Amino acid sequence: MEIDLIFRIAAIGIIVAVLNQLLIRSGREEQALMLTLAGLICVLMMIIYEINNLFETVKAVFGLY
Repeated sequence: MEIDLIFRIAAIGIIVAVLNQLLIRSGREEQALMLTLAGLICVLMMIIYEINNLFETVKAVFGLY
């Protein structure tokens, strides 16, 4: 796994956590929840992309086209 992927995921987590707290403290719990879900979806899409790359590499190595 690339180390920059880990840093990107961590950065998204930090940004979402900070913004989530700011929204909650300003009484915007629904927006905070939506932001958290958006961050989760963003991270999941990044992971799905990497898993797809892994499967494509495995298929190429074993000639499974």
